[in-house]
Amino acid sequence: MTISQDLFQKALTLIPGGVNSPVRACKSVQCEPLFIASASGSKLTTEDGTELIDYVMSWGPMLLGHNHPEVAAAIAATAANGTSFGAPCRLEVELAQTVIDAVPGIEMVRMVSSGTEATMSALRLARGYTGRNGVIKFHGGYHGHADAFLASAGSGVATQSIPGTPGVPQDVVKHTLLAHYNDLHMVRALFEEQGDDIAAVIVEPVAGNMGLVLPKPGFLEGLRDLTRKFGALLIFDEVITGFRIGYGGAQQAFKMEPDLTCLGKIIGGGLPVGAYGGKREIMAHIAPSGNVYQAGTLSGNPLAMAAGLATLNALARQNYDALASRTEAFSRELENILRGKGLPVTRNHIASIFTIFFSATPVTDFPSAQAADAKLFTTFYQQMREQGIYLAPSAFECAFTSFAHSAEDLERTLDAASKVRF
Repeated sequence: MTISQDLFQKALTLIPGGVNSPVRACKSVQCEPLFIASASGSKLTTEDGTELIDYVMSWGPMLLGHNHPEVAAAIAATAANGTSFGAPCRLEVELAQTVIDAVPGIEMVRMVSSGTEATMSALRLARGYTGRNGVIKFHGGYHGHADAFLASAGSGVATQSIPGTPGVPQDVVKHTLLAHYNDLHMVRALFEEQGDDIAAVIVEPVAGNMGLVLPKPGFLEGLRDLTRKFGALLIFDEVITGFRIGYGGAQQAFKMEPDLTCLGKIIGGGLPVGAYGGKREIMAHIAPSGNVYQAGTLSGNPLAMAAGLATLNALARQNYDALASRTEAFSRELENILRGKGLPVTRNHIASIFTIFFSATPVTDFPSAQAADAKLFTTFYQQMREQGIYLAPSAFECAFTSFAHSAEDLERTLDAASKVRF
């Protein structure tokens, strides 16, 4: 028995399912999880000493690579002065200014401790600001595990094939209205039917939890027009895309300004963090400025603020276009290798994110993502992992490259793909 196997067996007796986040259990790919001992650059090292090239990158945050020296130094220097104050600190002001300067739609920002907390708080703010209850989300869109967002959620919920929303009262999700991603007609119909009670539309501007799905031309602009017409707020969930699609996120790339933006992952440099921000007039309704309450004991934690600030400062010096070009060429070659094996393959790509779907048809929404061949993905995942390539253990997740991935890493990955037998 390997060390990872032994640890997992022990974890099963101590932690539900043996993991602290469901998709990590690797059930959908018929494996047991690997336990990671350390990480550096583009590589992970397991408790058994096996090195893997990582395309999960802690589910997106490690755009600079694991254990980046500037980020590690910032964490160490800050920890020497204390790990938590429960009071304001200089670093949260500096990180807030950096985020506001970078993201077009943010004039004020509130720090929280997770992406789930950010989206949950943004929705509460939207409801408090508009005096309405309804929220439109999209099938397969995952905005964290707050009750209102678990209707037809993608990501781990879809991976685990969990039906409906057990534990969530129907009185809560009755205010969650569903449309298909990229389908403006459905959104328009919902507004025409219930527009007087719709507080917000929440959307990943580039969907990342049904695999990577790009917005069709005009889709995001149509959401902006509809929300303005009916007096609702537009919330961009940029927990994945923020500072990854580009330094200013998807909204900068698509030249869009939502009313509220949710961030996470990269802005904490790998430490637990989230944030929500938006127009000053709207954010002023958050307590103690206004009467919409939200609080958090560890919000603005100095270690997370230090890691995030060091990460964003380093990212400001990076060449995003060059990484996007490398990722496009690499993912295209990966697609060609798999297509050359006679497999049905569709590739979606933007910036340093891509997904290979085992599907012969374009993937533009959650139903088309679900139609991809999960058995082929399982075969691919298992054999790539055996060859030292670490992919997300779910067909509904993205692959991430980083500034730390070398040409040799990419070549080794393509070589491994060429050896997979289906």
